[in-house]
Amino acid sequence: MLNRDDFNKLLKKAHLTKKAFAELLETSYNTINAWGSNGREVPYWVQSWLTLYIENKDCKELKQLIKDNICKE
Repeated sequence: MLNRDDFNKLLKKAHLTKKAFAELLETSYNTINAWGSNGREVPYWVQSWLTLYIENKDCKELKQLIKDNICKE
């Protein structure tokens, strides 16, 4: 289970704020901010969601780098 500190680290690695993450999920900032505090657990799916988001972002950046440097005409 993801704790609050690990959740915050994953958000940072994804270059997302809690506000931006809430907007992506179309939920309120207060909901996201409450995760991991006052007995509220971070939902089980958040870790895999953020991990896939990070991997996808990395792949897009790599694809752009290849396009910019190898596929020049």
